Amino acid sequence: MSTYLVFLRSINVAPRFVKMAALRGHLEAAGFGDVETYIQSGNVRLASRSRSTEKVTETLEETLHAALGFEVRAVVRKPAELAGTVENAPASPLGDGARHYLTLLRDKPSAEAAEKLAAWEVEGERLQLIGRDVHLWITKPYNEAKASNARVEKITGVAATTRDWKVVTTLAAKWR
Repeated sequence: MSTYLVFLRSINVAPRFVKMAALRGHLEAAGFGDVETYIQSGNVRLASRSRSTEKVTETLEETLHAALGFEVRAVVRKPAELAGTVENAPASPLGDGARHYLTLLRDKPSAEAAEKLAAWEVEGERLQLIGRDVHLWITKPYNEAKASNARVEKITGVAATTRDWKVVTTLAAKWR
């Protein structure tokens, strides 16, 4: 069995609520093993017989749509991929006081989208694309930033979900 880390988009944001125990139950009933969740924001570690990230993603989304009655987008990574993201994280271009977030993209964006991300010029905000991850640093509250998950999705045309860097580093260490 292969281990996967799953980051669900917009789970437990009104009106799309699900208890993590119920989420684990739905995934176990669909044949996933060793299902573990971390906090209420849709971070899941699980095992699957499938060796295809795409197939795992498809099965997850179909399972959750059927069980919950609403669409849930998933971004799936292998533990080594997340560990590499943490180990190779760039330094903040805004200094030590900036908050760091990671937007995990489902697919690698086009070269044109990468250029748009690199050209992001908003005071107190910086974006840096590395592979399928967009590092976001801000010096203001997240809800005041123009660089949001929705904005990154609009620029890239790729499904995405964003996590605070502290959550990312915790999961990389916990689920290595």
